[in-house]
Amino acid sequence: MSHVTHKLSNSLEGALAGGGDPATSPLYVFGPFLKLIVIAGVAQVTFGASLWLVVFTIVVVSAMYRQVMRWVTDGSGGSGLSEEEFGSWAVKLNASITFIEYTLTFLVSMAALVTFIADRFPLLNERLWLWQYRTFLAIGLSVFTGWLVNRGPKMAARFFGPATAAVLLLLWLMVGATLWQRGLQLPDFNLNAFRPDYLAFTFGGYARILAVMTGIEIFANLVAAYDGTPGEKSNKAFGSLIIVMGTTAVTMLIVGPAIYALSDPLHPDVSVFTQAMDSLLPAPLPWLGTLIGVAVLLSASAASAQGLQNLAAGLKLRHYVPIVIGHTNRFGVAAMPVWIEIGLVAFCFLIFGAEEEIYLAIYAAGVFILLSMTGWAAAKRLLRGMQTKPSWGQWVSLGGTAVAAILTTLATGIIFFERFREGAWTYFLFIPILYAAFTFFRHRLGDPTPQEERLGRLQAERRYLPGYIAAPHHSRPIQLQKILVPLDGSDLAEEALSVAQSLAGTFQAELTLMTTLAESSRHGGHAVFQQDTDPAHYLAQTAAQLTGLGLSLRTMTTRGPVIAAIDQAAQEEDLIVMSTNGRSGLKRLFIGSVASGVIQLCDTPVLLLRPTGDWRSRGTSFQRLLVALDGSENAERILPYVRLLAQKYGSDVLLLTVPVGIISENYLNHLRDYLEKVASALQLVGVPARTQLTDYGGPARTIVRVCQTEMADLIMLATHGRGGFDRLMVGSVADRVIQQMPCPVFLAPIHTAG
Repeated sequence: MSHVTHKLSNSLEGALAGGGDPATSPLYVFGPFLKLIVIAGVAQVTFGASLWLVVFTIVVVSAMYRQVMRWVTDGSGGSGLSEEEFGSWAVKLNASITFIEYTLTFLVSMAALVTFIADRFPLLNERLWLWQYRTFLAIGLSVFTGWLVNRGPKMAARFFGPATAAVLLLLWLMVGATLWQRGLQLPDFNLNAFRPDYLAFTFGGYARILAVMTGIEIFANLVAAYDGTPGEKSNKAFGSLIIVMGTTAVTMLIVGPAIYALSDPLHPDVSVFTQAMDSLLPAPLPWLGTLIGVAVLLSASAASAQGLQNLAAGLKLRHYVPIVIGHTNRFGVAAMPVWIEIGLVAFCFLIFGAEEEIYLAIYAAGVFILLSMTGWAAAKRLLRGMQTKPSWGQWVSLGGTAVAAILTTLATGIIFFERFREGAWTYFLFIPILYAAFTFFRHRLGDPTPQEERLGRLQAERRYLPGYIAAPHHSRPIQLQKILVPLDGSDLAEEALSVAQSLAGTFQAELTLMTTLAESSRHGGHAVFQQDTDPAHYLAQTAAQLTGLGLSLRTMTTRGPVIAAIDQAAQEEDLIVMSTNGRSGLKRLFIGSVASGVIQLCDTPVLLLRPTGDWRSRGTSFQRLLVALDGSENAERILPYVRLLAQKYGSDVLLLTVPVGIISENYLNHLRDYLEKVASALQLVGVPARTQLTDYGGPARTIVRVCQTEMADLIMLATHGRGGFDRLMVGSVADRVIQQMPCPVFLAPIHTAG
């Protein structure tokens, strides 16, 4: 879930936040790949074909994720899409595979890390009793990483944050050095590689090097972490994917042939990537490259451990694991899953060794199971959409997505066929065990509430260290430079002027006074000027009363439907300030309300007053802001405005969440943690914030009561537009608050377009 200071503002920030895992892959995939084809004596024929197949796979899977990112705006990622399309069984299957994948990510990254260290200190390859020294180093570093991750994401991020940027820089240095020394020498695509006597080696090499695809799904999971509209978020996420996977593809095609030409894959002590660095880069850059490799592989291990923490916390909320598994420590993270992972990793290192080659193919197998599920889910969704409104563009998208789904499914089959006896068989053992365990606990603990289900899904899919973001901020700063005040000549409408004056003076904003000339005095259920009335004179007189205050003023007279006129005028404004009489029920449905219509229709925030005999209802000093949140990203759309007002007015902020439905203690703890994180984010930018989690009989009633008891002078929340029969029968929290509000209400509209 997003927070006010933890938004990614551009694609580069996203690449650094989520690219640690996929960016590391070129450091270790070439060794097992070259060893296979060099020993077999087929490298001259199959090398280029395997590389080009991998690059083609990167392209089609990336294109598939471009489509997925258009759909995913809540952080549920590719696996969440599979769940949506395939049903509840996909939850448990995804969770089972993801658990295995996180553990394998840790294994591969840590094994590759000690390989890089052993490249410089060959003594680590010697043995003490039954084990190499590198095995003990791998276990020790694993324990250290687990300890660090269990001290919270801020600690881990400070330690590992710069690593992804450094490894991307290293890969591009290798590309530049290769081009400088060797020119552009792309790998050959030899059709003989697909002859029967070479085919097994071509696809065997393809299966080994496919680990370059690991981590690509992270960028779909990161969509919700970007700032902007849903469309902007998906564009930025895809840009991040292109930065990282584009770097990987270029490295494959340009540096790959150099690694093949300059290194000896049978060298017992030095990896092929290190050999290539020593040949291509001037001293001391190769040693610096080793340090970078160690740092980024350590960060990838840490990211997998944190991913397991989030997975466990999410599954706990969704009742797939017992409470103790997802229990958080004093640093706010689930420590037990990490120590379980470290125990499994240490066991594997002691039994199977600490070489990345042992785990690579198994690692890629699970990745491609998830990628193929995402591909078929995306194809299914596209096919369903074409049933209503087919187009050539949709046919092209469907064709490309189908190719990606088929290719990833074939790759999964190849990996399992090639490496079944070397470890891929373990999926057929561990997935049923984990699946059965998740099923057992779900039946034992019962179904979660819808809120627990949603928050659990978001928590489980957060697979990135938010602290990687160097300078979180909003790419489109919220501002209040233009304020619109609709007037109709009534005292009720003019009640909004005092608040509008305060805002205009504080923000040096332009104040626009507008009115609408219509033919009916009952249009929209709100008084409007008659044709025999001069609205221009009224506005001029009203503006004259404000000119002495030094405000920038202009007036506007329109004709036609009131709500449509306000909507049209508000498109150039940052805020609407207006009054309402707060009608409700059948009277609102059949007579209507200008304020209600504006809230439903306009994309511009609205500050609404409902003047009553209570003095607090007729104005606000913006000193005590009550902010309603429900744990969703939509509700958080109000937070930039909270920050802006609180910083300008020196406001105190109370963050309120009202739990609904049948609530478990786990869910309440999660909500408390959520509120504290948002409060901490506000405090970091100098906004005093505290939290409250309570329920006085529903969200609207609770908001109003807390407003009264805390003496808040402004309620702030986000709202969906709803109208007609749906409003009458269902209503909305914002609508009910407006009907009872003891003070003004600031509403940030949520619209799905974008």
